[in-house]
Amino acid sequence: MSPSADGCKLLLGGRSGGSLVHMTIKARVRAGRLVVDEPTELPEGTELELLPLDPGDWLDDADRAALHQALRESDADVAADQLVDAEEILRELRSR
Repeated sequence: MSPSADGCKLLLGGRSGGSLVHMTIKARVRAGRLVVDEPTELPEGTELELLPLDPGDWLDDADRAALHQALRESDADVAADQLVDAEEILRELRSR
């Protein structure tokens, strides 16, 4: 098992008997069915949960305008050298 898979298992609650597989499977819808475009090495009977690709974001016009305003304000803070060290913020959050 790869070190990254082992690390993921630990993050998800410890080691388990199953294997953690990180993979992407491409499929297309044809006649209402999902058709996988490539072979896999998954064991027979493996159940998958498929999620459609992210079509982007779901921001409406007001949310998008607020995001762009926040980005402009952030750029202005950087230009004015008004930055706060991330470690300082993390210490503050941990102390709550």
